[in-house]
Amino acid sequence: MLSDESRVLAGVLLLALVTVEIGGMYMVKLVRGKAPATPFQMSFARAGHAHAGVLLILALVCQVLVDSTSQTGFWDWVSRSGVAVSALLMPGGFFFSSMGAGREQPNKLIALVFAGAAVLAVSLTSLGVGLLTAG
Repeated sequence: MLSDESRVLAGVLLLALVTVEIGGMYMVKLVRGKAPATPFQMSFARAGHAHAGVLLILALVCQVLVDSTSQTGFWDWVSRSGVAVSALLMPGGFFFSSMGAGREQPNKLIALVFAGAAVLAVSLTSLGVGLLTAG
C-alpha cells in the first residue's frame, strides 16, 4: 500500500508523462523536417525528451521505494521528490538553453541541466542510504 504522499505524487507524475507524449509528437515533427531546427537543437531536443521520460519513470519507482524507508522530515522529502524535481530541471535546461532560431550552442540556461544533475544525485543518495539503513 502506498502512503498518501506517494499516491498523490505518483498521480501527478503519471499526468506529467502525458506532456512527454506531447513532446514526442514535436520530436516526430523535428525528425521529419516539419519544424525548423539546427543539428544542435535536434540533439538537445532528443536529450531533453529522453531525460524527461526516464526521470519521470524513475520518480515513479522512487515513490514505492521511499515508503520502505524510515526517513522523516527533510530527508523523506528529498528522497520522495528530488528525482521529480530533476525531471523538471534537466529537460528544462536542454530545452530552454537551445531555444531561438538558428541557435548553434547552449545559452546560460544550460546551468539547469547541472542543477538537475546535482538534485538527482542528492535525492538518489538519500533514498539509497534510507533503504540501506531502514529497519
